[in-house]
Amino acid sequence: MSGLLLITGGILVIAVFVLIYRILALVNIARGTSASHVGYSNKVNGLLFILFFFVGFGLIAWYSGKASEFYLPTAASDHGLETDKLFWTTTAVTFVVFFLTHIVLFLTPYFFRYKANRKALWWPDNTKLEVAWTVVPAIVLAVLVLTGWLAWRDIMSPAPKDSVQVEIMGKQFNWHVRYPGKDGVLGKYNFRKVDATNSMGMDFADKHNDDDFQPNEIHIPKGKPVLLKIRARDVLHSVFMPHFRVKMDAVPGMPTQFWFVPNKTTAEMRAELNKPEFNYEMACTEVCGSGHFAMKFRIVVDEPAEYEKWFASQEAWASLNKEYVAQVRAEANKKNVAKK
Repeated sequence: MSGLLLITGGILVIAVFVLIYRILALVNIARGTSASHVGYSNKVNGLLFILFFFVGFGLIAWYSGKASEFYLPTAASDHGLETDKLFWTTTAVTFVVFFLTHIVLFLTPYFFRYKANRKALWWPDNTKLEVAWTVVPAIVLAVLVLTGWLAWRDIMSPAPKDSVQVEIMGKQFNWHVRYPGKDGVLGKYNFRKVDATNSMGMDFADKHNDDDFQPNEIHIPKGKPVLLKIRARDVLHSVFMPHFRVKMDAVPGMPTQFWFVPNKTTAEMRAELNKPEFNYEMACTEVCGSGHFAMKFRIVVDEPAEYEKWFASQEAWASLNKEYVAQVRAEANKKNVAKK
């Protein structure tokens, strides 16, 4: 309570001084003397502008240093390195412009404040200056846009044919993941096939589903292209793998896809960060409901040989649910016979 009283008292004291200053200023204006009218206010305000400039940019520098501990580590994918480079280049260019314009903005009020013997310069236009600040930003922006477009073109190009395929389906409130088996082809799916057992709606009329498997975590090989086939079962979700700089929406009824090349194994990232407990993960960046917080999925980046070993050890979903698959196919056969 005493603290609140002190703060209130301090505010009142400041308010009194401000009122006294304003009264004195009005008295001087009423006297009609130009010197007393100007007084020291212009110089004081000009100095305050300079002080605000240095304090403001000092705080920016301090905050940037503090915030750096929350930055993501170096990208763990090839395209991520390129996008990070573009991001920091754009940030540097915009900050330089921001800094230079604020030098003019905050120092002008002091150096060009009113003086009795100073006469203002009438400068209605300057063609060269107009051309300079139109052409230079246009060239800089064109270069930034062009480099960004080239990077985007490469990132969104068709995935290589030998890509490791991973199907990701989002639903409230978890992810389901499916890999093609040894045939290298993902089986078809149909939302009408979704039930309590077959959460991904795998259509067992397609034999390619027989060797597909659904692991509890994503494994991908280092140095090889990975193609994510993304879909949603209910509402809008968003596949977010921050360390790989991957983000792609999972839209109901509209499958999307994204491919990338991981360049650091989980073990290498743990060593780089000095965090033995570190794991890559996939999160959802859409507020998809009250259980949104639960939508995360572990990702493991293996060396190619380790990945092949893990892949070979996986058991097909159909072989783990033989009775279900047999029942579904028996019912489908009955329907086909009935139609004939």
